[in-house]
Amino acid sequence: MSGRIYKLNYESPIGVLEIMGTEDVICSIMFAEQDQIVNPIQDETPLVLRQCAEQLDQYFNGKRYEFTFPIELQGTEFQKTVWNALKGIPYAEIGSYKDIAVSIGNEKAIRAVGSANGKNRLSIVIPCHRIIGSNGKLTGYAGGLWRKEWLLNHERTYKRTID
Repeated sequence: MSGRIYKLNYESPIGVLEIMGTEDVICSIMFAEQDQIVNPIQDETPLVLRQCAEQLDQYFNGKRYEFTFPIELQGTEFQKTVWNALKGIPYAEIGSYKDIAVSIGNEKAIRAVGSANGKNRLSIVIPCHRIIGSNGKLTGYAGGLWRKEWLLNHERTYKRTID
């Protein structure tokens, strides 16, 4: 990634998110363990960061099911493959590390998939919160299990009815 990195804090119902990106792409959306907005929208805040915050608002208000702003995945080819597979888990659905390993054609890579999942820097947009253990229990989440549970419940609440 080249160019200046901008930061924008977004206050979600489950804590402050720090959005990072350039003039053109979002590269990170992570929960910031802080109680207040340190980086508010300013005159020089790029449009893409503003779009990200607006779409997160829509998501948290139950009005958005997928994100359309440009992102840049930063990681190994394997990690990018896993993250792209995670994007294939529909809103309000769940999957397991094994499901992802199978979907990328490497059924034995369950631990590696778990490791890649844990390195995801685009919280919510790359929906690693939709991954649960093969036993049906919640597994680790960088933002904390309580946030994972909240996100899953939120999506179940707003799931579109498909006719």
